[in-house]
Amino acid sequence: MKKLNIPVLILSFVAAIFLVISCAINPVTGKKQLMLMSEAQEIQLGISYDPQVIATFGEYPDNTLQNFVQAKGVEIGKISHRPNLEYHVKVLDSPVVNAFAVPGGYIYLTRGILAQLNNEAELMGVMAHELGHIAARHSVSQQSKQQLGQLILIGGMIASEKVAQYAQYAMQGMQLLFLKFSRDDETQADALGVEYSSKLAYDAHKMADFFKVLQKMSLAENQGGVPTFLSTHPDPGDRYNTVNQDATAWQTKLNLPSYKVNQDSYLQMINGIIYGEDPRQGYVEVNTFYHPDLKFKFQFPSGWKLENSPMQVIMVPEDQNALILFGMSSQRTLESAVDTTVILHQLSVQGTKRITVNGLPAIMMQSKQTVQDQSTGATSSNMILSYFISYNNIIYLFHGISAEADFNSYVRLFDSSMASFSVLTDASKINVKPQKINVVKVQRAGTLSDSFAYYRVPQTKYKELALLNDLELTDQVPVGKLIKIIGQ
Repeated sequence: MKKLNIPVLILSFVAAIFLVISCAINPVTGKKQLMLMSEAQEIQLGISYDPQVIATFGEYPDNTLQNFVQAKGVEIGKISHRPNLEYHVKVLDSPVVNAFAVPGGYIYLTRGILAQLNNEAELMGVMAHELGHIAARHSVSQQSKQQLGQLILIGGMIASEKVAQYAQYAMQGMQLLFLKFSRDDETQADALGVEYSSKLAYDAHKMADFFKVLQKMSLAENQGGVPTFLSTHPDPGDRYNTVNQDATAWQTKLNLPSYKVNQDSYLQMINGIIYGEDPRQGYVEVNTFYHPDLKFKFQFPSGWKLENSPMQVIMVPEDQNALILFGMSSQRTLESAVDTTVILHQLSVQGTKRITVNGLPAIMMQSKQTVQDQSTGATSSNMILSYFISYNNIIYLFHGISAEADFNSYVRLFDSSMASFSVLTDASKINVKPQKINVVKVQRAGTLSDSFAYYRVPQTKYKELALLNDLELTDQVPVGKLIKIIGQ
């Protein structure tokens, strides 16, 4: 993990503008437009971002799903306005309902959005929409804006830029998920999504249906610091009716014998997909973080927000003026982990001490870090309390960071959290299982509510599962219809 030198990056990018700025033909509109990036640079940008995205969110471990979305992405790409671009589509191991595109042909779908979709036509509509952003080079425009000064540090989770800079190097993928398209871009991507999916003989009316589901979800969702589809892809206005009208127009123009929906085959494909947070990757109960696979636990301060990702765990207080980072070192010894950290973050070490943490060998370190304000150029100092703990041949790291003036207010909280790290032995905490989508057949004709009752779905889950199936509880469902319920 390499710390970014933000001023150098910005200066390099600004200098590069004078070399690559040109008028190019937009692949979709056919009109000239000012481009800050060549296609070759766009492709290289995607190549450089892909490992950051995967490191931040993780790939969902299902080869059938991964191969399916990749094949469909290539299929859409071939009939798009940029057929010569190489497209890469991946499923991310995140419960958030979202999809996003990265310059150069990279499209990411969360497992959360796959669980929410109900047929292949909806999936193709979403993928074609994202590919539309790439075809029209919207993602290049958004990325340029970000590089020219939109420093969204760890999703706006930390107010203090001084503190946020310490964590920024590990959160590039999260920045990409927070890029927000304009309503004009969304209108164009919707139109392209309808065009591309219709040309592949999919019923684009289902794309409109899914956008309607997203609108319903947005009224009740609370995703914390991570955005959902509508927050990054704003409704350009009457999206449902516009997409439906475009779908009808394309079907009339193409005049194909039929248009595919493929509901049952899609539901069978996502049968068993993890739904919601996966506790095997770490979970929180009260103020304790448990990791059942790695068999450890630790406490964090009451009232603090915790964000878990494959790369690290971030804990932040309500005032956002401090930060605890937890992760793993690539080093094999405590000493080398300390040395690497000092070099990586350019720390001035004030003291180290060998300790044991609940029987585990460890090193405690206090250090200072000089930070430069990006807007004024003024410098200030962070104070950092670090624990390096050796457990089961892995070196675990804690870093508690705050501005020097605030350090005394937080250091006891830092220390108590880090010192709580211990081996997890409680079988009830280790043997937790994630919830999964179970696709079942309706056994008796009746309402959706009747079917939920037949499968003993808790009544508190009825509304959530009705939305998951894009149905109303009073809708009649015939014998043999496939529906989604939640189980383990």
